[in-house]
Amino acid sequence: MQSESKRVAVVTGASSGIGKEVARALAAQGWRVIGTGRDAERMAKAEADIRAATPGAEVEMLRADLSLMAEAKKLASDIAARTDRIDLLVNNAGGMTDKLVMTTEGLEANFAGNHLGAFVLTRALLPLLQATAAGRSAGSVRILNTASDASEMIPAINLDDLQNLDRFSPGLAYCTGKLANVLFTRALADKYGSDGIVSHAVHPGAVDSNFFTNAPADTQERIKDIHKFTEAEGADTLIWLATGDEGGRNNGGYWFQRKPRAPNPLVNDPAVVERFWAESERLVPG
Repeated sequence: MQSESKRVAVVTGASSGIGKEVARALAAQGWRVIGTGRDAERMAKAEADIRAATPGAEVEMLRADLSLMAEAKKLASDIAARTDRIDLLVNNAGGMTDKLVMTTEGLEANFAGNHLGAFVLTRALLPLLQATAAGRSAGSVRILNTASDASEMIPAINLDDLQNLDRFSPGLAYCTGKLANVLFTRALADKYGSDGIVSHAVHPGAVDSNFFTNAPADTQERIKDIHKFTEAEGADTLIWLATGDEGGRNNGGYWFQRKPRAPNPLVNDPAVVERFWAESERLVPG
């Protein structure tokens, strides 16, 4: 039996940007929020800001670099030590890079941070998500993945080389990672919808935050004059799907500004989705 009645949300990348806005909104609605970040100073400030906005808020920040699978696994253990339920998992952490970097675990850092860390964390937290969903109405437990319209910008994905090591470019790495978010969402819906867990991916739009800090110079030049949403605007659809009825009525969707958006056609190919899951497991076994 679950020992807590308060709904619990895990929000990765909650120390800044749209992740912080999601954490702030959930805390204001009475959720217990377990957020994650990489920078201790930003984490402390985010936690203080959320508590100031909602006195008495139950919020805690845990440090983890989700480009490292060992840290993703440890994060899952740390979360499980703090709660016996998870009603909402928001896989929001991610970023852009301007060069190829290999982690100490032998993975390409951008793909690891944008997809593989969330893949490892989600699988490790599934027992808590499933236990929370048991006996409740379908859609009460939700997984949300922050994607991007970059997922729509590539016509194919190399399932033999998801990390694009044979033809690496920062742009391709980012687009592949964001397509991975949407493919992952569809796979979760297919595999765990019968457990009552629904999963959605969200394109938040270009957001005026620190997200583009490490982007390639040509990307920064290209986006400097485009319209950007505020962090609150970018977080809006995530919050809506997390807390509203619509998020529980559908499964496996890809959303923008509270409306369904057509995903990359690859997402609608069950063979691609299944092989993508298998290749992700091959990269991070166990």
